[in-house]
Amino acid sequence: MIDADSVRLDSWLWAARFFKTRSLAAAAIDGGRVEINGEKSKRSKALRVGDTVQLRQGPYHFVLGVTGLAERRGTAAQATLLYRETDNSKAARQLVADRLRLQNPIFYQGAGRPTKQQRRAIDKWKGKD
Repeated sequence: MIDADSVRLDSWLWAARFFKTRSLAAAAIDGGRVEINGEKSKRSKALRVGDTVQLRQGPYHFVLGVTGLAERRGTAAQATLLYRETDNSKAARQLVADRLRLQNPIFYQGAGRPTKQQRRAIDKWKGKD
């Protein structure tokens, strides 16, 4: 049984709007992408005010201090009151975002399917005369 001054980790991550569903939050916890106070934990771990949560989402790494608890999802403004991100975490995330923005796009920006002439040139290049 969980005390009134604590909440399940997966519920809190969902209520704090880091994940769209509670099952996605649970999958991230099970995958080892969430730590509490430097230790990997289970989804039912009791989270208390003052704990430190480290969360990896894609290329970003969040370091959060828990300032409030909620089991239900509220508005985005209410969700921001549940945690405080460290200054180092914000700076590191901004650096990663800037680097990703400056990278070349990884997707092909071409005009679609090759023309008949281009297909013939590809076949010739591949040796399929």
